Amino acid sequence: MAVTDLVLIDEIRAASRQMVRELGFMEQTLAATDYPPSAVHTILEIGGRGPMTSVQLAECLHLEKSSVSRMVRKLIECGELKEASDADDARIKQLSLTAKGRRTLAALHDFGRRQVAGALERLPEAERKIVREGLTIYARALAASRAAEAEAAT
Repeated sequence: MAVTDLVLIDEIRAASRQMVRELGFMEQTLAATDYPPSAVHTILEIGGRGPMTSVQLAECLHLEKSSVSRMVRKLIECGELKEASDADDARIKQLSLTAKGRRTLAALHDFGRRQVAGALERLPEAERKIVREGLTIYARALAASRAAEAEAAT
């Protein structure tokens, strides 16, 4: 790896850490909720994708099944999620948002949109598009890298 590659890598890592902090992921709770980041992402993913199982959720969030199970229990107890038996297989439990969960989802989207809009307002139009394209490309590359590492491990 060339020195210039190391500088680029370290600059991207530093920017990634700053984004994590600026978005509030270092705090105990996230997005003006009383929930940790994993619970917030659970509500966002189920809200966006529709009903899913804990196994699907664990795969989507890249979390251990045991961690997801505990988090799902807490979200059910808080009234954010409900569990229903699958029509074809009663052993499979589909997770979906309750009415409270849908209100929380709407509040999360509102919070996130305000946060992003506040940042984008400080950029010219051309840079806004660069941010979108860069983040999209980078996220896709990270996912491809993780998938390649998982494939190599098996």
